[in-house]
Amino acid sequence: MQYKVPQDVQREDRIVGPLTLRQLIICGVGFSLCYAIFTLLAREYEVITYIIPIVLIVLMTLTFAFIKPLDLVFERYILYLIESLILPKKRYWLKGTGDPSRLIYIQTPSKKKKNIQKAIEVDQEKKKKSLEELTKILDQK
Repeated sequence: MQYKVPQDVQREDRIVGPLTLRQLIICGVGFSLCYAIFTLLAREYEVITYIIPIVLIVLMTLTFAFIKPLDLVFERYILYLIESLILPKKRYWLKGTGDPSRLIYIQTPSKKKKNIQKAIEVDQEKKKKSLEELTKILDQK
């Protein structure tokens, strides 16, 4: 007996038309929030008073429901962006740990960076001088 094997198992199931369950929930919450703001503020205030928050909520709802930067859902993209802003840019790997999640995050202050840079420069100058001395000795003999 032959069975049909689904090829794209990572794709979300479509519930209503082209919308997935996640998109339906986000749109339902966002638009019901807009309706609640409209019913609360429309009786007593001017149009501009309740249009601004409604437009902002609609834009946020549509962004979170339909925009997928780098093939990620927008919530995950925002969380990765925050993580990259919070964590330091340099990561050091310890040999033998075997666990890639056990990276050490080190933030060196600017004074330490300057001292390290000076030490590297002094070390390079010493190597250059010793290399020059070695070439003089080899050239003489």
